[in-house]
This record gives sequence, structure tokens and C-alpha cells, in this order.
Amino acid sequence: MNAAKFTVLRAPGFSYRKSGLSGPPTLCAEGIALSDLARSFGTPLYVYSATTIETRVHTFDRAFGRFPHLLCYAVKANSSLGLLRLLGRLGCGFDIVSGGELERVLRAAPRAVSRVVFSGVGKTAEEMTAALRAGVLLFNVESEAELDALAACASRLKKEARIALRVNPNVPAKTHPHISTGLRSHKFGVPIEEAPRLYAWAARQRGLQVSGVSVHIGSQITEVAPFGAAMKRVANLVRSLQRDGHVIRYVDAGGGLGIPYRSELPATFAASTARYVRTVTRPLAGLNVRLLLEPGRVLIGPAGLLLTSVIYNKRNRKKNFVIVDAAMTDLLRPALYHAYHEIVPVVRNPAAVELTADVVGPVCESGDFLGRDRSLPRLDPGDLLAVLDAGAYGSVLSSNYNSRCRAAEVLVRGQRIQLLRRRETLRDLLRHDVL
Repeated sequence: MNAAKFTVLRAPGFSYRKSGLSGPPTLCAEGIALSDLARSFGTPLYVYSATTIETRVHTFDRAFGRFPHLLCYAVKANSSLGLLRLLGRLGCGFDIVSGGELERVLRAAPRAVSRVVFSGVGKTAEEMTAALRAGVLLFNVESEAELDALAACASRLKKEARIALRVNPNVPAKTHPHISTGLRSHKFGVPIEEAPRLYAWAARQRGLQVSGVSVHIGSQITEVAPFGAAMKRVANLVRSLQRDGHVIRYVDAGGGLGIPYRSELPATFAASTARYVRTVTRPLAGLNVRLLLEPGRVLIGPAGLLLTSVIYNKRNRKKNFVIVDAAMTDLLRPALYHAYHEIVPVVRNPAAVELTADVVGPVCESGDFLGRDRSLPRLDPGDLLAVLDAGAYGSVLSSNYNSRCRAAEVLVRGQRIQLLRRRETLRDLLRHDVL
């Protein structure tokens, strides 16, 4: 990919810029060269663009116009406290799936707790108690057993839990099987035809307040038709519940809107967002509900990259390998989903000879790769590569496998740099072990 094209596709967060009058084009995060960040913080390093996050949040809000809505950022996509604080200041709510994520919101954006929806199939009594005491907006309940447990918990605390049943519309989504959630064969939600009975039971419980309907059909979905099909079924259910006397204030459409991992024009994002918003709001016309959305990847994915240094070049007969210091322990998506991320050199040398190589890490697994059969310039040890669109499901899926320390993370805004997470040390790694 040439530097000029890259500048267009990745603005405003990441673009190539000339270093001086005669220097080679260098990839920058907003106003900071990635090579400078590598010198200051080392590699592997996660780098995020504040401007990209803000632009994407504002694009979503503009697309809704006057339709009542709330963006509840999916914390599971990236739970960095600094990023949660930024999103809270932008007016976002949060979608959480654990007590740990609730604690992160309470620390990073405590004033946003009234904009929190609590999802997830396995909420414990301790997690329900913490959420009720914190005053979250809504519980997305995923089973009859959970509904019963929440009612008991709320009654014990003398509180009232606002609930939405997560209904399973049995709508197929064209995505990876591991992140498809809207079919009867999946563990998520209750069959939509069973919802009226469960709502009738919930309405009789002193500790529960029927408040909404929730749906989520999967992640990394790049076509809007499945969202439209699911929302039509949800809208029909809402009408039926309203006829039965239930007051439905919220419809939670979940998240799942995907991103193009190979390239994206800024205009494409605005257009696709507008198309998505029209698709999910059209079936809700006249229902007098507030739409809750749980975007994660689409807000944060393109706003982050993983910076890594070349350690060695290796050739096995006709196969080339570029061995880098980032690994599946830093970015699991390629190994877990065979996911594609663009990988580009930080410093471009137009005269460099290109070769086809696998970009791999040091972990002792054949599945430890960041990209296979990539066309890259010939690289030397110490050269830098950037793995793009790594803001979502990157750092949160990192691990200490092979006793590797997790990467540092920084947020860039213009010329300013904020350290979000210090690089883990061996002392950190061994702190909880007992001899």
C-alpha cells in the first residue's frame, strides 16, 4: 500500500508524514511519529487516537438526529480506564458483562453508572448486588433462572431492578461462528416466543420493573439486513407487550456492527453508520421507546494499532518469516479467528525490495502469527511494523502465556501523549504466585 493511499484511508488518526524535507514518510498517530513512541515506551505498544474515537461517537450521534438513543459502549471491546473516561465524557453509557467491568466504569466514569446496561449469561448474586447498589440503568436478563435470581436479590436489598429480556430472534448473522449469538443453538437469550410468559411473571415480582426488550445477534456483522430482520421481530414483540399492559421504555438493539479490516474511507464510515441507524430505527417508529445501542469494535477498533519491532528475518527454503516482538499473547484475533489485520512498515522506503512473508511472534505455537503471506519491504532487526485496526479485542484478550509481560498502552491527542497502561514487569507477573 503506498503512503498516499494510506493517508486517505486512515485519516484522521493514523497517516504517513514526511520527516523533514528529504526524510522518508513515517507513520504517525495524530501529531506524533510512531518511531518516537517506540523510543519512549518500547514495543510491543498499543497506540490509540483520541480524535478517531471522538469522530466516531459524534458520527453515530448525528446519524440518529432526534431519535431518542443512548450509545452504551461495549466495555468488553477495550476496558482501558483512560478510554472509558474519554467515552464517559463524550456522553456514552456502557454495556458491561461482569462485575469487574462495572468496577472499571465506577472508577473511570462514576457519573455514567446510571447509563450502564448489565448484559451477560452468568451474572452472579454478588455481581447483581453490586449493580443494584450502584444504580445501573438496566439489566439485560438472559434466562428464566437469572430472572428468578435477580428478583430474589432485588427483594433482599429492597431495591427494584429495571429489566429487559434478551430475546433470541433466531436470525442468522454472516460472521465468524464464535461471535454469532442470535440463533436458538447459541447460549444467549431466551426464545422470543417464550418472552410474553416471562414478562408476565416478572411484572408480578416486587423487585422487578419491566422496562425494555433486548436483542444482540452477533459481532463483526458488515451487512445491515440481519439487524433489520431482528428489529422487526423485536418491534412486533414490543407491540404485543404494550397491548398486554407492559410499559416498555427501552429497546436495546445490542452491538455487532463490523468494520472493514482491509481499508476504509472516512466517508464510508459515515454512510454505513447512517444506513445502519435507518435500519434499526425504522421498525421502532411509533413505539415511543428510547433505543440503546452497544457499539464496541466500530468505535474503538480503527482507533488503535499495535506497534511491534522486528527481531529476526528467517527463511525456510521458499518460506520467509519476519519474527517480531509482538505475539498472539498481545493480539489473539489472528490465531483465534484467523482474523485479518493490515500490517504496514512505520517508515516507508520506496526503494526497498518487497517480499512475501509471514509475520510471526516468539511464542512456541505454530498458531502464533499476526499475518500470513504479507507483501512487505525487506526489513532489518529493529525496524517497526504497525498492526492496524487493533483497538478492539486486542489488549483485552492479551495473556501471560509463555510468561510474557503484557504491552504498554498510550493515547494520543494531537501532540499530547497519555500513558494508559504501564508495561507489565516480571515482578508484576509473579506477584500472585505462592511458593
